[in-house]
Amino acid sequence: MPTEGLVIDWAQMPTYNTVMSVAVGAGLILLVWLGRELLRSPRTVVVEGWSLAFGVLGLILTATGLHMTLTWPLAAGGFPFDNIVFGETSLAFGVLLLAAAFYLWTRGKDALAREDATDHLRAVARPVSVFVLGMGLGLIAIAFAGVTYQLFAAPPEEPISGAFAAYPLVEAIFMSGLIALVGVGAVLFPLALRDRAARGLRAVIGWA
Repeated sequence: MPTEGLVIDWAQMPTYNTVMSVAVGAGLILLVWLGRELLRSPRTVVVEGWSLAFGVLGLILTATGLHMTLTWPLAAGGFPFDNIVFGETSLAFGVLLLAAAFYLWTRGKDALAREDATDHLRAVARPVSVFVLGMGLGLIAIAFAGVTYQLFAAPPEEPISGAFAAYPLVEAIFMSGLIALVGVGAVLFPLALRDRAARGLRAVIGWA
């Protein structure tokens, strides 16, 4: 009998990696962009625009991440960890973006009108930074697991990334490296909320 290649029943495979990755990337960039504007000139920030952007991205990530997280295990074979690696992390980030959107829409103007706007916003963000720290540690753990167990190795039948199927560590290192960088930024985030946080630390978090 000839060996059959990978056959994926996409009708039974609730993964949304394309829209998830675009939304996550945009959300991370926008968070850094907003943080820079708040540090430079908080009174010029148009909170409605940021709220709409976070709301759109948060809705996408919450909906797709929740569906993917609750579909355990994924029906199609070959992807036993996607629920955790992509589903749960997207869900967590999506809910955080929705919370930010809600706060900016309802309280953003009042917060930025304060004389101590930046200090006030840091105080508001401190409690949720515990969850951000925890998710950061989770991302770093996923990154280590990705390299150790080659979780991101693509089969030869997969378009584009399948070209590296003979070198599973290539994609494992690439994907794990990206995930680890975001994890480092998240782990350091609570330190950036301190009153005397070093400017260099915030730069490291932003780049990560």
